[in-house]
Amino acid sequence: MDNVSVVRIFTLSGINETMNYRLTIFSLTLLYYCVILFVNISLIAIIILDENLHEPMYILLCNFCINGLYGTIGFYPKFLLDLLSSSQEISYSGCLFQAFIMYSFACADLSILAVMAYDRYLAICRPLHYHSFMTKRRLSQLVCFSWFTPFCVFSISILLTSRLRLCGSNIQKLFCVNWVIVKLACSDVDTVPNDVISYATIFIYVSHGFFIVWTYIHLVKKCARSKEDRVKFMQTCVPHLISLITFLVVIVFDLMYKRFGSTDLPQSLQNFIAIEFLLIPPVMNPLIYGFKLTKIRNRILGLVYIKGKSPVP
Repeated sequence: MDNVSVVRIFTLSGINETMNYRLTIFSLTLLYYCVILFVNISLIAIIILDENLHEPMYILLCNFCINGLYGTIGFYPKFLLDLLSSSQEISYSGCLFQAFIMYSFACADLSILAVMAYDRYLAICRPLHYHSFMTKRRLSQLVCFSWFTPFCVFSISILLTSRLRLCGSNIQKLFCVNWVIVKLACSDVDTVPNDVISYATIFIYVSHGFFIVWTYIHLVKKCARSKEDRVKFMQTCVPHLISLITFLVVIVFDLMYKRFGSTDLPQSLQNFIAIEFLLIPPVMNPLIYGFKLTKIRNRILGLVYIKGKSPVP
């Protein structure tokens, strides 16, 4: 049993400072979570129900919204329960599962953004070959890649973490994070395998970032030559670019804080920095795509118009 954790319950102490305002925070959080559910489910339903939107770009957008729901469901329900509870605890297995969801959600976001960038590259830079390249089979393979890559990587990471013998159970955050659990390992425990998989993960997703940059270099070059391509770029690539920039700013800011941030900051501010990626992208992404992409915007306006014209019984 040397390599098996004796810790069975973790305490999430990041919430302690906010307990004096917990009813207010609970109400606002519940309302915000309902907004997240509404905007994402609405966009998913519109894409699924409208056959005109069964195109690669919209199918990838649908997966983007599904991933947003997947990530937020790993945080908000537990956080809402903690606000109503006198003790903020989570089981060992529940903590590992939550850490898995948080990491796989963030990395699946980047994988989907990379696939969306590839789709736009083909549509604008290789329009004559687009349909022969982006077949249903190829699209299915790319969607599977965007989901299974982070799932496989973080399954290995969480499995390695589960083998560690822990000497602490206090997590000073609102949710479980894998690297924090690893830091709770006893001093005589070998965490080198965890470090190796962490560096491998960084390499994989930094390469995703370089691939996205490569696609946009070609997109900008192509659009500089043609007015028609510039219009297509503004209509379909700008929402993707805004989502990408939002994601990168939030994640990089969080990583920089973890590396260089001061622990003297108020706990409430530390909490906000930690959950930025669960606050901004899940709402911002469907709203940007809903308003910017013409087909989706027209579909939404059509539904509103029909509803407004429906006779009162």
